[in-house]
Amino acid sequence: MEVLKDIVLVLHFIGLASIIGGFLVQTRGARKVIHPAMLHGALTQLVTGVILVGLNEAMDRDVDNAKIGVKLLVTLVVAALAWRYRTKPSVSAAVWGAVGGLSILNVVVAVLW
Repeated sequence: MEVLKDIVLVLHFIGLASIIGGFLVQTRGARKVIHPAMLHGALTQLVTGVILVGLNEAMDRDVDNAKIGVKLLVTLVVAALAWRYRTKPSVSAAVWGAVGGLSILNVVVAVLW
């Protein structure tokens, strides 16, 4: 079960890298878009995060439900924004910044909470 949890955790990190990578690669460009990698990363984060919580519960590990609730809410907002703006030829800096900023916030919550 531990190996399965580690594999899912690696996939969770790949999803995170996909969102933040898609965000950072556009920092210098004037036109901002939601790359498919950002959407897929957000959906990967959502699915693997839920699986990780389930695996930790199944392994009788303590789960901080408040922390998980905050991370889930942030991830849902990121996924919703990515889904909503995925087909637009460009997005505002506010939407682009929200996707990247909230993803970074999720890292901060994961590490510092």
